[in-house]
Amino acid sequence: MTATIQKFGKVAVLMGGRSAERQISLRSGEAVLAALQSQGVDAHKVDVSRDIAQQLTQGQFDCAFIALHGRGGEDGEIQGVLNSLAIPYTGSGITGAVLSMNKALSKDIWQQSGLPTASFCHVNKETEPQAVIDKLGLPLFVKPVNEGSSIGMTKVVKAMALKAAIDSALVYDDEVIAERWIDGNEYTVAVLGQTALPVIQLKTPNDFYDYDAKYEANTTEYLCPAGLNEQDEAECQALSLRAFAALRMTGWGRIDLMRDGAGQFYLLEANSIPGMTDHSLVPMAAKQAGLSFEQLTIEILATSMNKADS
Repeated sequence: MTATIQKFGKVAVLMGGRSAERQISLRSGEAVLAALQSQGVDAHKVDVSRDIAQQLTQGQFDCAFIALHGRGGEDGEIQGVLNSLAIPYTGSGITGAVLSMNKALSKDIWQQSGLPTASFCHVNKETEPQAVIDKLGLPLFVKPVNEGSSIGMTKVVKAMALKAAIDSALVYDDEVIAERWIDGNEYTVAVLGQTALPVIQLKTPNDFYDYDAKYEANTTEYLCPAGLNEQDEAECQALSLRAFAALRMTGWGRIDLMRDGAGQFYLLEANSIPGMTDHSLVPMAAKQAGLSFEQLTIEILATSMNKADS
Protein backbone atom coordinates (compact mmCIF):
# COMPACT_ATOMS: atom_id res chain seq x y z
CA MET A 1 0.00 0.00 0.00
CA THR A 2 2.84 2.42 0.80
CA ALA A 3 4.28 1.92 -2.68
CA THR A 4 0.84 2.59 -4.19
CA ILE A 5 0.46 5.77 -2.16
CA GLN A 6 3.87 7.03 -3.23
CA LYS A 7 3.23 6.50 -6.94
CA PHE A 8 0.34 8.98 -6.86
CA GLY A 9 2.73 11.81 -6.04
CA LYS A 10 1.14 15.19 -5.41
CA VAL A 11 -2.63 14.93 -5.93
CA ALA A 12 -5.03 17.78 -6.72
CA VAL A 13 -8.54 17.15 -5.44
CA LEU A 14 -10.61 19.26 -7.81
CA MET A 15 -13.84 20.55 -6.31
CA GLY A 16 -16.27 23.46 -6.30
CA GLY A 17 -16.29 24.97 -9.76
CA ARG A 18 -19.05 27.18 -11.11
CA SER A 19 -21.90 24.76 -11.84
CA ALA A 20 -25.29 24.65 -10.16
CA GLU A 21 -23.91 21.70 -8.17
CA ARG A 22 -21.02 23.65 -6.65
CA GLN A 23 -22.05 23.11 -3.01
CA ILE A 24 -22.50 19.36 -3.50
CA SER A 25 -19.09 19.22 -5.19
CA LEU A 26 -17.45 20.97 -2.24
CA ARG A 27 -18.95 18.41 0.12
CA SER A 28 -17.72 15.54 -2.05
CA GLY A 29 -14.29 17.07 -2.48
CA GLU A 30 -13.71 17.73 1.20
CA ALA A 31 -14.69 14.14 2.06
CA VAL A 32 -12.34 12.74 -0.60
CA LEU A 33 -9.54 15.06 0.50
CA ALA A 34 -9.81 13.98 4.14
CA ALA A 35 -9.94 10.29 3.18
CA LEU A 36 -6.86 10.51 0.96
CA GLN A 37 -4.87 12.52 3.47
CA SER A 38 -5.76 10.04 6.24
CA GLN A 39 -3.99 7.35 4.21
CA GLY A 40 -0.86 9.36 3.64
CA VAL A 41 -1.63 10.64 0.14
CA ASP A 42 -0.11 14.06 -0.57
CA ALA A 43 -3.52 15.48 -1.52
CA HIS A 44 -4.43 19.16 -1.79
CA LYS A 45 -7.70 21.05 -2.19
CA VAL A 46 -8.11 22.92 -5.47
CA ASP A 47 -11.29 25.01 -5.77
CA VAL A 48 -11.63 25.17 -9.53
CA SER A 49 -11.84 28.62 -11.11
CA ARG A 50 -11.33 29.93 -14.64
CA ASP A 51 -7.57 29.98 -14.14
CA ILE A 52 -7.48 26.27 -13.31
CA ALA A 53 -4.69 25.55 -15.83
CA GLN A 54 -2.49 28.08 -14.04
CA GLN A 55 -3.46 26.66 -10.63
CA LEU A 56 -2.46 23.16 -11.69
CA THR A 57 0.77 24.24 -13.35
CA GLN A 58 1.90 26.31 -10.41
CA GLY A 59 0.95 23.51 -8.00
CA GLN A 60 3.11 21.01 -9.90
CA PHE A 61 0.56 18.26 -9.41
CA ASP A 62 1.21 14.69 -10.53
CA CYS A 63 -2.43 13.61 -10.85
CA ALA A 64 -5.96 14.80 -10.15
CA PHE A 65 -8.97 13.37 -8.35
CA ILE A 66 -11.96 15.04 -10.01
CA ALA A 67 -14.76 15.69 -7.51
CA LEU A 68 -16.54 18.26 -9.68
CA HIS A 69 -20.24 17.76 -10.43
CA GLY A 70 -22.14 19.19 -13.37
CA ARG A 71 -20.86 21.66 -15.93
CA GLY A 72 -17.14 22.14 -16.10
CA GLY A 73 -16.52 18.81 -14.40
CA GLU A 74 -18.64 16.11 -15.97
CA ASP A 75 -18.91 17.54 -19.49
CA GLY A 76 -15.34 17.06 -20.73
CA GLU A 77 -14.12 20.58 -19.96
CA ILE A 78 -11.78 19.80 -17.05
CA GLN A 79 -10.74 16.57 -18.75
CA GLY A 80 -9.55 18.59 -21.74
CA VAL A 81 -7.54 20.90 -19.51
CA LEU A 82 -5.91 17.97 -17.74
CA ASN A 83 -5.14 16.26 -21.05
CA SER A 84 -3.44 19.41 -22.31
CA LEU A 85 -1.28 19.50 -19.17
CA ALA A 86 -0.55 15.75 -19.35
CA ILE A 87 -1.90 15.26 -15.81
CA PRO A 88 -3.55 11.86 -15.23
CA TYR A 89 -7.02 12.05 -13.67
CA THR A 90 -9.80 9.91 -12.26
CA GLY A 91 -12.89 8.81 -14.11
CA SER A 92 -13.93 9.02 -17.73
CA GLY A 93 -12.02 10.82 -20.46
CA ILE A 94 -13.48 13.55 -22.64
CA THR A 95 -15.67 11.27 -24.74
CA GLY A 96 -17.16 9.38 -21.82
CA ALA A 97 -17.75 12.60 -19.91
CA VAL A 98 -19.57 14.28 -22.81
CA LEU A 99 -21.74 11.29 -23.67
CA SER A 100 -22.76 10.59 -20.08
CA MET A 101 -23.39 14.24 -19.16
CA ASN A 102 -25.76 14.87 -22.06
CA LYS A 103 -28.92 12.91 -21.26
CA ALA A 104 -30.18 13.05 -24.85
CA LEU A 105 -26.91 11.72 -26.27
CA SER A 106 -26.83 9.00 -23.62
CA LYS A 107 -30.32 7.83 -24.52
CA ASP A 108 -29.61 8.00 -28.26
CA ILE A 109 -26.57 5.77 -27.84
CA TRP A 110 -28.38 3.33 -25.56
CA GLN A 111 -31.20 3.03 -28.08
CA GLN A 112 -28.72 2.48 -30.91
CA SER A 113 -27.03 -0.19 -28.79
CA GLY A 114 -30.33 -1.99 -28.23
CA LEU A 115 -30.42 -1.11 -24.53
CA PRO A 116 -33.76 -0.31 -22.85
CA THR A 117 -34.42 3.33 -21.96
CA ALA A 118 -37.65 5.31 -21.66
CA SER A 119 -38.87 6.98 -24.85
CA PHE A 120 -38.26 10.74 -25.03
CA CYS A 121 -38.33 13.82 -27.24
CA HIS A 122 -36.67 17.23 -27.37
CA VAL A 123 -38.76 20.20 -26.25
CA ASN A 124 -38.41 24.00 -26.26
CA LYS A 125 -40.48 27.17 -25.84
CA GLU A 126 -42.26 26.54 -29.15
CA THR A 127 -43.17 22.93 -28.37
CA GLU A 128 -46.86 22.09 -28.59
CA PRO A 129 -47.66 20.41 -25.23
CA GLN A 130 -50.36 18.14 -26.63
CA ALA A 131 -47.97 16.70 -29.23
CA VAL A 132 -45.58 15.69 -26.43
CA ILE A 133 -48.38 14.15 -24.40
CA ASP A 134 -49.69 12.26 -27.44
CA LYS A 135 -46.22 10.73 -27.87
CA LEU A 136 -45.21 10.05 -24.26
CA GLY A 137 -48.43 10.06 -22.27
CA LEU A 138 -48.88 11.35 -18.71
CA PRO A 139 -47.25 11.58 -16.29
CA LEU A 140 -43.91 12.45 -17.83
CA PHE A 141 -40.58 14.02 -16.83
CA VAL A 142 -39.07 17.25 -18.13
CA LYS A 143 -35.28 17.43 -17.71
CA PRO A 144 -32.47 19.82 -18.57
CA VAL A 145 -30.10 17.76 -20.69
CA ASN A 146 -26.85 18.88 -19.05
CA GLU A 147 -27.66 19.18 -15.34
CA GLY A 148 -27.30 16.65 -12.55
CA SER A 149 -28.70 16.23 -9.02
CA SER A 150 -32.24 16.46 -10.50
CA ILE A 151 -31.79 20.23 -10.83
CA GLY A 152 -34.49 21.78 -13.03
CA MET A 153 -36.35 18.48 -13.31
CA THR A 154 -40.15 18.32 -13.04
CA LYS A 155 -42.69 15.51 -12.99
CA VAL A 156 -45.67 16.62 -15.08
CA VAL A 157 -49.02 15.07 -14.18
CA LYS A 158 -51.41 17.47 -15.94
CA ALA A 159 -51.22 18.85 -19.47
CA MET A 160 -51.56 22.43 -18.27
CA ALA A 161 -48.33 22.09 -16.25
CA LEU A 162 -46.11 21.03 -19.15
CA LYS A 163 -45.26 24.49 -20.49
CA ALA A 164 -44.22 25.74 -17.03
CA ALA A 165 -42.05 22.65 -16.56
CA ILE A 166 -40.30 23.28 -19.87
CA ASP A 167 -39.74 26.95 -18.98
CA SER A 168 -38.31 25.92 -15.61
CA ALA A 169 -35.84 23.51 -17.22
CA LEU A 170 -34.80 26.11 -19.80
CA VAL A 171 -33.54 28.30 -16.95
CA TYR A 172 -30.74 25.76 -16.46
CA ASP A 173 -30.10 24.61 -20.03
CA ASP A 174 -31.02 25.54 -23.58
CA GLU A 175 -31.46 21.83 -24.38
CA VAL A 176 -34.37 20.08 -22.66
CA ILE A 177 -36.06 16.71 -23.05
CA ALA A 178 -39.39 15.22 -22.03
CA GLU A 179 -39.27 11.55 -21.04
CA ARG A 180 -41.92 8.90 -20.53
CA TRP A 181 -42.65 8.21 -16.88
CA ILE A 182 -41.76 4.69 -15.75
CA ASP A 183 -43.96 3.61 -12.86
CA GLY A 184 -41.91 1.36 -10.62
CA ASN A 185 -38.90 1.12 -8.32
CA GLU A 186 -35.72 3.12 -8.83
CA TYR A 187 -32.27 1.55 -8.61
CA THR A 188 -28.69 2.67 -9.01
CA VAL A 189 -25.55 0.70 -9.79
CA ALA A 190 -22.05 1.97 -9.04
CA VAL A 191 -19.30 0.84 -11.39
CA LEU A 192 -15.68 0.63 -10.25
CA GLY A 193 -13.23 -0.36 -12.96
CA GLN A 194 -14.82 -3.33 -14.71
CA THR A 195 -16.99 -4.29 -11.73
CA ALA A 196 -20.60 -3.49 -10.91
CA LEU A 197 -20.99 -3.00 -7.17
CA PRO A 198 -24.11 -4.18 -5.28
CA VAL A 199 -27.37 -2.64 -6.48
CA ILE A 200 -29.08 0.02 -4.33
CA GLN A 201 -32.84 0.62 -4.33
CA LEU A 202 -33.96 4.21 -3.71
CA LYS A 203 -37.24 4.85 -1.90
CA THR A 204 -38.70 8.29 -1.25
CA PRO A 205 -42.14 9.61 -0.28
CA ASN A 206 -41.51 12.49 -2.72
CA ASP A 207 -42.95 12.34 -6.23
CA PHE A 208 -39.54 11.18 -7.41
CA TYR A 209 -35.89 11.08 -6.30
CA ASP A 210 -35.45 14.85 -6.58
CA TYR A 211 -32.85 17.27 -5.16
CA ASP A 212 -34.62 17.37 -1.79
CA ALA A 213 -34.76 13.56 -1.58
CA LYS A 214 -31.08 13.34 -2.52
CA TYR A 215 -29.58 15.96 -0.24
CA GLU A 216 -32.03 17.45 2.25
CA ALA A 217 -34.79 15.04 3.33
CA ASN A 218 -34.35 12.45 6.05
CA THR A 219 -37.22 10.34 4.71
CA THR A 220 -35.30 8.79 1.79
CA GLU A 221 -34.52 5.07 2.18
CA TYR A 222 -31.53 3.35 0.59
CA LEU A 223 -31.79 -0.42 0.43
CA CYS A 224 -28.53 -2.30 -0.10
CA PRO A 225 -29.06 -5.21 -0.59
CA ALA A 226 -31.72 -3.87 -2.93
CA GLY A 227 -34.31 -6.60 -2.34
CA LEU A 228 -33.79 -8.21 -5.76
CA ASN A 229 -33.33 -11.93 -6.20
CA GLU A 230 -29.93 -13.12 -7.37
CA GLN A 231 -30.95 -13.33 -11.03
CA ASP A 232 -32.51 -9.86 -11.14
CA GLU A 233 -29.56 -8.32 -9.30
CA ALA A 234 -27.20 -9.85 -11.85
CA GLU A 235 -29.38 -8.63 -14.73
CA CYS A 236 -29.41 -5.08 -13.34
CA GLN A 237 -25.63 -5.10 -12.88
CA ALA A 238 -24.99 -6.53 -16.36
CA LEU A 239 -27.25 -3.93 -17.99
CA SER A 240 -25.45 -1.17 -16.09
CA LEU A 241 -22.04 -2.39 -17.24
CA ARG A 242 -23.28 -2.45 -20.86
CA ALA A 243 -24.69 1.06 -20.48
CA PHE A 244 -21.41 2.27 -18.94
CA ALA A 245 -19.35 0.78 -21.77
CA ALA A 246 -21.69 2.05 -24.50
CA LEU A 247 -21.03 5.63 -23.36
CA ARG A 248 -17.26 4.94 -23.33
CA MET A 249 -17.12 5.66 -19.62
CA THR A 250 -14.05 4.49 -17.73
CA GLY A 251 -12.68 4.33 -14.20
CA TRP A 252 -15.79 4.69 -12.13
CA GLY A 253 -19.32 6.09 -12.27
CA ARG A 254 -22.94 5.27 -11.63
CA ILE A 255 -25.91 4.18 -13.73
CA ASP A 256 -29.49 4.98 -12.64
CA LEU A 257 -32.41 2.74 -13.63
CA MET A 258 -36.14 2.19 -13.16
CA ARG A 259 -37.94 -1.15 -13.12
CA ASP A 260 -41.57 -1.29 -14.21
CA GLY A 261 -44.30 -3.55 -12.88
CA ALA A 262 -43.50 -6.19 -15.50
CA GLY A 263 -39.93 -6.49 -14.22
CA GLN A 264 -38.25 -4.66 -17.13
CA PHE A 265 -35.29 -2.45 -16.24
CA TYR A 266 -34.98 0.90 -18.06
CA LEU A 267 -31.86 3.06 -18.12
CA LEU A 268 -32.43 6.60 -16.85
CA GLU A 269 -29.08 8.37 -16.92
CA ALA A 270 -25.37 8.02 -16.24
CA ASN A 271 -23.16 9.83 -13.75
CA SER A 272 -19.45 10.00 -14.52
CA ILE A 273 -18.57 11.76 -11.24
CA PRO A 274 -21.14 10.74 -8.61
CA GLY A 275 -21.38 12.23 -5.14
CA MET A 276 -18.61 11.21 -2.75
CA THR A 277 -19.62 11.97 0.82
CA ASP A 278 -19.82 9.28 3.49
CA HIS A 279 -23.57 9.00 2.87
CA SER A 280 -23.47 9.02 -0.95
CA LEU A 281 -24.55 6.08 -3.07
CA VAL A 282 -21.20 4.88 -4.42
CA PRO A 283 -19.61 4.66 -0.94
CA MET A 284 -22.74 2.86 0.26
CA ALA A 285 -22.44 0.22 -2.47
CA ALA A 286 -18.68 -0.06 -1.89
CA LYS A 287 -19.26 -0.67 1.82
CA GLN A 288 -21.65 -3.49 0.97
CA ALA A 289 -18.88 -4.94 -1.23
CA GLY A 290 -16.39 -4.72 1.66
CA LEU A 291 -14.62 -1.45 0.77
CA SER A 292 -14.37 1.37 3.31
CA PHE A 293 -14.73 4.97 2.14
CA GLU A 294 -10.98 5.42 2.49
CA GLN A 295 -10.26 2.29 0.46
CA LEU A 296 -12.75 3.41 -2.20
CA THR A 297 -10.97 6.73 -2.70
CA ILE A 298 -7.67 4.89 -3.23
CA GLU A 299 -9.30 2.49 -5.71
CA ILE A 300 -10.76 5.41 -7.67
CA LEU A 301 -7.47 7.32 -7.60
CA ALA A 302 -5.69 4.23 -8.90
CA THR A 303 -7.86 4.37 -12.05
CA SER A 304 -6.02 7.58 -13.00
CA MET A 305 -2.76 5.70 -13.42
CA ASN A 306 -3.65 3.83 -16.59
CA LYS A 307 -5.71 6.41 -18.44
CA ALA A 308 -5.59 6.46 -22.23
CA ASP A 309 -8.15 9.06 -23.15
CA SER A 310 -9.76 9.60 -26.50
